[in-house]
This record gives sequence, C-alpha cells and structure tokens, in this order.
Amino acid sequence: MIIKPILALAATATLLSACGNSEPTGPVEGPAVSPSEAPRNPAVDTADTSQKGALTPGANSFTEAQAREAIEKQGYTGIGALTQNENGIWSAPATREGAAATVSVDYKGVVTAQ
Repeated sequence: MIIKPILALAATATLLSACGNSEPTGPVEGPAVSPSEAPRNPAVDTADTSQKGALTPGANSFTEAQAREAIEKQGYTGIGALTQNENGIWSAPATREGAAATVSVDYKGVVTAQ
C-alpha cells in the first residue's frame, strides 16, 4: 500500500513542475488587445446638463414626498399635486417670489421651472 502515496506524490510533483515559471520572453510591445474599429460610445452619459436647465429623462427613484422636498428646497411654495410622466419626471404647479410656474424634478434631482 506504499505505492498509492508514492504515485500521488509523483503526480503532484509532475503537475507542479508543469505549472512552474517559464523563461521570461521580454516586454510585449503595443497594446495587449487590438483597438476596436467601430466608434466607442461611453456606457454612461456624462454630458453636463446642469447649466442647460434641461431635464434628464430616466427611471426616477424619488418618492412623491422627496420630489416635493426638492422643490421646496429651491424656494417654491404652494406646491400643487405632483404627477410623474412616462419619462420619470415629477411635475407640479408652484409659486416662488409671487410668480407661478410648473416645476419639474428629474431623476438626478434637478429642479426646473417652466
């Protein structure tokens, strides 16, 4: 029964020697992966829309109460009933400094008056 441990040890030694480091081949020049020929599009739209006043459509994770709070933080009062459209944008009539407007909140929390 000594043969089984010896065979197991020999098999382990053979596997370890096969997995050992080989001679270094030197530095590889150029990229490891060739670049794509088609134009690449970023996965996330990183365009800055904060100065444009544009609302960004998207799946809105705000609750009605959170959207109302975002509008209130911008100084609006008399906020009417909030509704959410198919683009995920919350809207409600509101007033600020005596001027009435329809105020909207997108999924980023940007508040815009129209």
